[in-house]
Amino acid sequence: MGRIIAVYGAIAGVIVMIGMFINISFVSDHGTMGMVAGYLSMLVALLFVFVGVKRYRDIDLGGVIGFWKAFGVGIGIGFVASIFYILGWELYMWQTGGTFMAEYIAKTADDMRVAGKSAAEIAKFSSEMGAMAEQYKNPFFRMALTLTEIFPVALLVSLVSAALLRRSSFMPAVQSRGD
Repeated sequence: MGRIIAVYGAIAGVIVMIGMFINISFVSDHGTMGMVAGYLSMLVALLFVFVGVKRYRDIDLGGVIGFWKAFGVGIGIGFVASIFYILGWELYMWQTGGTFMAEYIAKTADDMRVAGKSAAEIAKFSSEMGAMAEQYKNPFFRMALTLTEIFPVALLVSLVSAALLRRSSFMPAVQSRGD
């Protein structure tokens, strides 16, 4: 089981890191579209939770798995993928000198000005986000916050995978004939 978690978690993790860097490079400046693309890349990567649990059920357990065992394998794969995601974000922060929060605050304040928000609203936003930026300098805080982006998706995919794959009649293992 540990090997399945490590292998499929690493596959999902590499895919989610690639998706993150593609999103940062090409889509992130497009507002909501960047967020949608980010979560879509997480979902695509986390399909390997389903693939890993199915492989474990079919090959290692002879086609039968209980909900909680399937959920445990799925959440393990999702957690490994989440670690890759966090490491990918930390790599990005290191490459950019940790300027993300300052750039985010400046861009959002500019967007607020363009939208006609009052100076008081913009100042309040900048002050609140400035306090958050101070917390964001702490790598443990930043890593925990980054985990909250991907782990709920991993949890959902693990629950759905376990619910579906606990039924041995759902996508049963293909038996090879010994012709």
